[in-house]
Amino acid sequence: MRYRPFGATGGAVSELTLSLGLGVVSRGPDAAAELIYGALEAGINAYRLESADPVMAEIVGQALSSVDRKLLNVSLMLGRGEGRRNEARDFSAEGMTHAIDRVLSVSRLGWIDIALLDEPGEDELPQSSLNALKALRATQRVHCLGVAGDSPVMDAYVSTGAFDVLSTPLNVNSPWQVRSRVRLARERDMAIITQDYFPEALDTARKAARAHEPKKSGLFGLFGGAPRTGPLHGVGGYAFLHQTPNWSAEEICLGSVLTDTAVTSVLIETSSADRLAALAAVPERQMPPGLSAQIEMARVSMATQAA
Repeated sequence: MRYRPFGATGGAVSELTLSLGLGVVSRGPDAAAELIYGALEAGINAYRLESADPVMAEIVGQALSSVDRKLLNVSLMLGRGEGRRNEARDFSAEGMTHAIDRVLSVSRLGWIDIALLDEPGEDELPQSSLNALKALRATQRVHCLGVAGDSPVMDAYVSTGAFDVLSTPLNVNSPWQVRSRVRLARERDMAIITQDYFPEALDTARKAARAHEPKKSGLFGLFGGAPRTGPLHGVGGYAFLHQTPNWSAEEICLGSVLTDTAVTSVLIETSSADRLAALAAVPERQMPPGLSAQIEMARVSMATQAA
């Protein structure tokens, strides 16, 4: 495993962050704990609780109790409800404070490294809630504040300077708007945690090969649009992702995101120990020669043909 500086805090986090949600808990406490132990053995020191679910918090707290707390980075998603109870989104000061207090009480983690707001809307986060989070940060129950999402409103949240972390989808086919947001956040010394590195549009060889084809347009979508022309027309999609020896398409997509020096850590989601081990090995692997250039050419080709 490799590690990167965590924003302006002076700390370091593993290049991979393990997502811990209800899918992990559903396999039982023992299986969930074993997954976390496997992540620790692979060198992963960053973990995200996808909700304030007390069962998950207790499992995480027990599994991580043998490690020096200062060496870990634990984030908590706020605002999305508790999953199994299907609670409504809640960005109120009382709701978020209660969620943080409950997780800390059950897990005995001592503090939350990142309180991460789940894509709050433009008018969804009142000033009282932000003040409450800043008060928790002042008392060190929360060390950093973050915002997660990919909607245009994220630009406004990044520009406020109130947040220390940006969590956003980033992959080989992310548009320039997302990449520009990441650069702006990095210029503000925000830590960048990315997710969705392997988009569904590329998860099979058939989809990847056809990813470059423009969508049909015209009357009721029955007729194709005007023929595309240009030096990159017909270059093809991302079929090569599924044709690279000794690399899966998912591993290539993960490795590609890790080449971006603005990225602090990449969120991975799995409940499989074998898949976790395969993904945890990617940071130490060298991307095949010329593959980065292929990815960039395919991305530019798709952007050009979509214009």
